[in-house]
Order: sequence, then C-alpha cells, then structure tokens
Amino acid sequence: MGARLLAPLVQTAAIAGAWLVALTEYAGQLGVLLAQAVGGCFVKPKRWRLVLYELWKIGAQSWLIVALCSLFIGMVLALQSAYQMKRLAAEIYIASLVSLSVVREIGPVMTALIVAGRVGSAIAAELGTMKVTEQIDALVTLATDPVRFLVVPRLVATLVAMPLLTLWADGLGVLGGFLIGTVKLGILPSVYWKMTTLPLVFKDLSSGLLKSGIFALIICIVSCFEGFRAEGGAEGVGRATTTAVVSSFMFIIAADCLFTAIFYFVWR
Repeated sequence: MGARLLAPLVQTAAIAGAWLVALTEYAGQLGVLLAQAVGGCFVKPKRWRLVLYELWKIGAQSWLIVALCSLFIGMVLALQSAYQMKRLAAEIYIASLVSLSVVREIGPVMTALIVAGRVGSAIAAELGTMKVTEQIDALVTLATDPVRFLVVPRLVATLVAMPLLTLWADGLGVLGGFLIGTVKLGILPSVYWKMTTLPLVFKDLSSGLLKSGIFALIICIVSCFEGFRAEGGAEGVGRATTTAVVSSFMFIIAADCLFTAIFYFVWR
C-alpha cells in the first residue's frame, strides 16, 4: 500500500525534475547566445546597412499599431478610472493615475508585447526558414559567423527601436487619457496637464526605458534562438515561431514583475 501511494509522488518529482533540467538548459543556451551577440556588437566591421534595414522593419513599420493601441488603452484606462473616481469625487486624480500607469507599466509592456508578436515572430520565421533550407550551414561553410551576420544587426536595431517606440506609446497613452478627461469628463486642459506632470519623476521614465531595453534583449535573443534551432521543414518553422512568441511573452511579464519590484520596493 505504501509503495502504491509513493509511486505517484515519485513520478511527479521525476517529471518536475525533467522540466527543471530542460528549463536550466534552455536558459543556459539563451545566455550563451546573448553573450555571443553582445560580444559581436563590439567587433568590427559593423554592418550598418543591415542595422538600418532592421531598424526600419522593427521601428518604422511598428509605430502605427503601437500608436493606435496606446491611444485606445489610455482612453480605456481613463474611462475605467472615472467609473470609480466619480464615487469618491476625485476625478482630478485620473490624470495622475493614467500618466503613472502608462509611463511605468503599460507603455513599456504593451510595446514589448506588440513588438514580440509582430517582429519576434518574423525574426523566428526568417531564421527558421534559413535553418531548414540550410542557408545558415552555408554561412558557416563560407567562414561567416551566423551570430554576427544575423543576430547582431537585429539586436542593435531592437535595442534602438524599443525605447523610441516606448516613448511614442507613453505619449499616445497620455494623450488618450487627456482626450477622455477633457472631452468626456469636463476637466480643464490646463488642470489635466498639471495633474499629469505633477506626480511624474525621472525615475518613472527611466525605469520604463530601462525595462524596454531589457524587453528588447528578450525579444531578439529568444526569437533568434528559436529560429536557429528550427527543424522539420515548414511545420518546424511554424512551431519555432509559436514558441518564440509564447516564450517572449512569458519572459517579458516575468522580467516586468522582477524589475518593478527592484525599482520600487528594493532600490529606492
């Protein structure tokens, strides 16, 4: 009887151990690729033409969807806040709530999720297609480092584009709240802008931008890694693309939780 009861516990422990080993191996491989990519950023020659091309794809082609999502999220946040603030006769603080929420959290996280879904999936699909068609093997045969040729330009472009897109998202999110606050709720524009800027400090903006840089590393490295290890033809490319997006989402949320705790509860 005791052995029969113990067997499920042993099986569960074995499964959990296997998952832990796989997660540790996955994190280690991501760390190796990250180290190689960061090291490649400081090695000449720089392929600036590729960097500019990737910057155009990541930044210039993402600004519209980021703008629309940020604007509507700012409006929704103001409307949801007004529902509760009216009960307390504290509508004036809606501006402060919207600005702090957008700059600290919603702007960086929402931008990262959009970029991960739009750009990260494209990166994984491109590199996965190159992997299954043996184009990456051809680069190695020609004595070309795939990391320096394929990962470094995308990493540099993502690191540049993400903070800029985050600032763009912050501005549009605050603007969405401003439109609701002044048009729908009747708050004077001068009062709304004063209450928007009054609670904001440099730490709020800098923490959001630093998060965007961390998210850029996550999106690029995870997407490139999944593309590099794609196998099995078209099905493998699709699987790698899906895994890249899902993994990026999970890492972004986890990193956001970690750095929020560090910025506002540990390092003050």
